[in-house]
Amino acid sequence: MKRVIVTVPASTANLGPGFDCLGLALGLHNTVEMQVLPQGLEVDIEGEGEGSLPGDASNLIVKAASKLFEKTGKQPPGMRLHAVNRIPLSSGLGSSAAAVIAGLAAANALVDGGLSREELLRLAYELEGHADNAAAALFGGLNLVSAGADELITRQVPVPDLKVAIALPDLKLSTPQLREALPEQVPFCDAVFNLGRTALTIEALRTGDHELLGWSMADRLHQPYRKQFIPGFDAAVAAARRAGAAAVALSGSGPALIAFAPSGHERIAQAMALAFEEAGLAARAYALPVDQQGVRISVVG
Repeated sequence: MKRVIVTVPASTANLGPGFDCLGLALGLHNTVEMQVLPQGLEVDIEGEGEGSLPGDASNLIVKAASKLFEKTGKQPPGMRLHAVNRIPLSSGLGSSAAAVIAGLAAANALVDGGLSREELLRLAYELEGHADNAAAALFGGLNLVSAGADELITRQVPVPDLKVAIALPDLKLSTPQLREALPEQVPFCDAVFNLGRTALTIEALRTGDHELLGWSMADRLHQPYRKQFIPGFDAAVAAARRAGAAAVALSGSGPALIAFAPSGHERIAQAMALAFEEAGLAARAYALPVDQQGVRISVVG
């Protein structure tokens, strides 16, 4: 029976000022193996989410695959799915986007759907409601996204082989919950502030200019409203800067924090994690490279 193996990276979105517009792929990966069966559905989850993620048709990977089958009009008689998850759930590191992209890409290869990555991104946007993490997971590197109604435009910006420090506190927050914390309207001056900072953040990442990034990666649209839900947020930011970070931001909607620096990433990640622990939260620390490739697909048999 035909078998497809897909590896998809984690991602960080917003990058400070680029709310729902910037996504960066990271070197932490989930692997999904999808196989045609004569009948039925088998789902096996290993790693992050083992024992808690659904093992039936409500699984997000399966839902994404089903959307692909519906789009192409090609449906296998049965399917087996084995996922090895390394991206933490509800972390701000794009776990749901990784699941969606894995399901779409694997299903596309499994049934010879013939959809381009741009077409897969459109399906991911319909499932996710935003495309920044999905674009990064698909294409790798830094991605710029403009989405709304029927519009979906994305461009990949080449960036050097950057590395980031991440601290993930043990705090369960959902993206919908954190979106509800945002105001329906913002001051005009705050919108202008973010526009300028977003443009310069892109330039700083493109050129690897950490000094510029330290100035540009500031935000007035979402972080001031979200940080109240994350104990130790300000202390972790301060700890990262003392440890040598040039710039620190929420990763997506959080609760993970991401820090950029020319060196010392392990030290910075540990400093942020310690600050969270002093605020009463256990925390995981990561030092990760930027993933330049995006989703990887191989077909066996």
